[in-house]
Amino acid sequence: MYQSKIAGLGSYVPENVVTNDDLSKLMDTNDAWIQERTGIKERRHIKKGDGNSTSVMGFKAAKIAIERAKISKDDIDLIVFATLSPDLYFPGCGVMVQELLGINNTCPAIDVRDQCSGFVYAISVADQFIKTGMYKNVLVIGSENHSGGLDFSDRGRSISVIFGDGAGAAVLTRSNHIGQGILSTHLHSEGKHVMELSQKGPSTEYWVPQIIADNPQGDDIPYYPYMNGPFVFKHAITRFTEVILEGLKANGLEIDDINMLIPHQANLRISQFIQQKLKLSDDQVFNNIQKYGNTTAASIPIALTEAWEQGKIKDGDTVVLAAFGSGFTWGSVIMEW
Repeated sequence: MYQSKIAGLGSYVPENVVTNDDLSKLMDTNDAWIQERTGIKERRHIKKGDGNSTSVMGFKAAKIAIERAKISKDDIDLIVFATLSPDLYFPGCGVMVQELLGINNTCPAIDVRDQCSGFVYAISVADQFIKTGMYKNVLVIGSENHSGGLDFSDRGRSISVIFGDGAGAAVLTRSNHIGQGILSTHLHSEGKHVMELSQKGPSTEYWVPQIIADNPQGDDIPYYPYMNGPFVFKHAITRFTEVILEGLKANGLEIDDINMLIPHQANLRISQFIQQKLKLSDDQVFNNIQKYGNTTAASIPIALTEAWEQGKIKDGDTVVLAAFGSGFTWGSVIMEW
């Protein structure tokens, strides 16, 4: 049995900053309303013509992570790409990143569709492949282009103000030090709540021509995301706490052992509630949703990269990643840095 560890991190966000005041020019909202409910001040959106897409942003983050891992692109044995907003319906973004990086081997690529929990699920997949000895270096990416599929009219204001674009990446590699690196991962789902946070189309159930035929007045637009906010919030705070405690217990750790918690950046109020519930200090939790909004599968790797770059994560630290999202899906990763 091998151990895996994160050897390199990278992130990328578009240069185009979209403030709450910018959004107030498109819909009936304002800075105070958005900050009070989400904690978000601004986010990044892809700008037409800037060359970005979900796969391109993932590629840019991956290049940084590979360089910091001090390996060659051709040392990558597997790519695991998490997103809910792929460039194309098919194929997935993993093979696109393989081509953009110019990888000369025929390493496999797996695309993960677990939305806000996507990066945690992807890390778990990578960890298992390394632990079994099948692969040595796995590139894990979380990337999202939300801005291309949001409703910026008054009808969509409760959701569209939340999301931003961006990407984060990590290189997981085989570690020679047992007890250092990824200690355990914990994954869960509860499909009975699938429609409480969802986007129906375009899909095989909701193709665009059928949507138009069924809704000639445009009254029901299933290709915009839907969220039952209070219901999601209630379940998120419960599942976040459960899966963090589950991970700690599995490794004989206590809450006080956490040096850094990186929660999925869904809503600052959720993060603050979890922090208060676990009685963690501000130095033990990292949030950057204020700057980037909710970038779904990209939120944890972007935050993890920033926390590391700012010196908030040091060798020997116990680092916890935790996420909750559509599905419902949720999970945690416990690691010693």
